[in-house]
Amino acid sequence: MTKIIAIANFKGGVGKTTSVLNIGAAMARAGKRTLLIDLDPQANLTNSLDVTVKDSDTTIYKILRKIDKPRALQVADCLFIIPSSLELNKAELELSSEFKREEILAKLLKPHQTAYDYVLLDCPPSLGLLTINAFVAADYILVPIEAEYLALKGYAILNEAISAVGLDIDRVFITKYDSRKILNRDVKESIESALQDKLFKTLIRDNIALAEAPAQGLDIFRYSPKSYGAEDYEALCREILTVW
Repeated sequence: MTKIIAIANFKGGVGKTTSVLNIGAAMARAGKRTLLIDLDPQANLTNSLDVTVKDSDTTIYKILRKIDKPRALQVADCLFIIPSSLELNKAELELSSEFKREEILAKLLKPHQTAYDYVLLDCPPSLGLLTINAFVAADYILVPIEAEYLALKGYAILNEAISAVGLDIDRVFITKYDSRKILNRDVKESIESALQDKLFKTLIRDNIALAEAPAQGLDIFRYSPKSYGAEDYEALCREILTVW
């Protein structure tokens, strides 16, 4: 049965898109047919895979506006993407008058999602209509938290916003962790104490290769398979596959 996971955080720079890309790539390497959907008008996930969107291509905007049916591009073995584009900026306004507008994505994906084992949704960094559509379509909500001072405060705001629409955060994982930094270790302990079994054990360590890979249009496994980044996202993927 297909599992849909929305990966979200309202704070920028926490590694959200990097995580969607590399969790998806790790799942594909494990033999799971995985679809990535770029719901962010900034199209960072699309650009990170070096996907150039032409006028004739199917995008998530065209799918939401029912111009095209869901159709994905294959970017690697078992790994597919529905790309974003700048015109997705228009979607919030254009969909706002639609009946049951928060369920549009779920209904459009339902007939097609069985072609995949996992669908990962890269959400915009705000609680707008696109993000709410992702949450409604998802079976699980997964949140990356950076190992920094205001991490728990940001999590509390996100959790409150998600609870306001009747949903819950299912799991959390820590990104950009550096064990040499006392602050990072202290934040990790605080997050562990506050979130307990909601927190995945894997720590995504701060690793320059994770920042370099998207510039080459590659996931971490194709760019630097022996890096800490590859090791950590493979471990996180194993945890996710065990739980979900």
